[in-house]
Amino acid sequence: MTDPEKSNECLIDVSKIDEISYKLDDLTLAAIACGNKDHQPVLCLHGYLDNAASFLPLMQQITQERNLLADKYVIALDWPGHGHSDHRNVGAHYHFFDYVSDLVALFKLNNWPAIDIVAHSMGAMVASAFAAAFPEKVKSLTLIDSFGFICAPVEETTKQLRHGVLSRIKTVKSSRSFTEDTAVKARMNVSDLQIDHANLIVQRSLVAVKPELNRKTAEEGASTLYRWRSDSRLRTVSLYRLSLVQGQQLFSDISCPLQLIYGDKGMDMVNTGLEQYSSCITNLTITKLDGGHHVHMEQTQELSSLLSEFLSKIKTSV
Repeated sequence: MTDPEKSNECLIDVSKIDEISYKLDDLTLAAIACGNKDHQPVLCLHGYLDNAASFLPLMQQITQERNLLADKYVIALDWPGHGHSDHRNVGAHYHFFDYVSDLVALFKLNNWPAIDIVAHSMGAMVASAFAAAFPEKVKSLTLIDSFGFICAPVEETTKQLRHGVLSRIKTVKSSRSFTEDTAVKARMNVSDLQIDHANLIVQRSLVAVKPELNRKTAEEGASTLYRWRSDSRLRTVSLYRLSLVQGQQLFSDISCPLQLIYGDKGMDMVNTGLEQYSSCITNLTITKLDGGHHVHMEQTQELSSLLSEFLSKIKTSV
């Protein structure tokens, strides 16, 4: 895809990273993994409109330093509708709590015991709700640049419902095709991603258009054309939001050791979340790093060390 000479693209040794998948009842979830599959899993969950590739730099760091998480099998999942995972069935939508159900099905399929979860942004919110509702399944929880939930005042319930339903009516699957460079620029325009990190996420988010169209563009000297893999229904608005009281109640039921790692130039919701939710948690470790919302892609050495230390402490305390 993108020519590495045109950017500072990360050089990821994919020979040490496996493509895997999980067949649930109604859809197949794709994932990438590194390490010994016989070891206990560490499940990594990405953010909204990202995919498993957002954890590739961390996996690269882990495979380079053999003493880091050497006894773990690190799995980065593509959420439904994202990356290489299936889209939800016709007529279905992407309700927030449905992602919690997906995790329950995934754990049941693999017969996983309580495991460690590392989660970014939207993935962190889903993981928080999962850890609250199913504490027996979560050994520890590391949240990356996300703390709490997206909430709304109860007075806005009707407005939220109307907005959500209308967004579904307007949603039309785009047939527009574009070059990879265009896709990378579009992704960077709506995030703080560095170009090499945007490349990683975008490459897993694209699918080439029909061969006959690509032959035509090749004859004309143009680049291969792509479309987004992600489900257009992901962009619809939620029909509901939790109230702050509901969000705090959920957070108060998280009983596992909890670690927050966030960027000093990351999302404002982290500082707001700390004000609104930290009093609900008794076992919380907080680390602020130099970086933005995708700090886990920027500060892989620091993150992997923090993660290794955090999990080691949990192991010795058990």
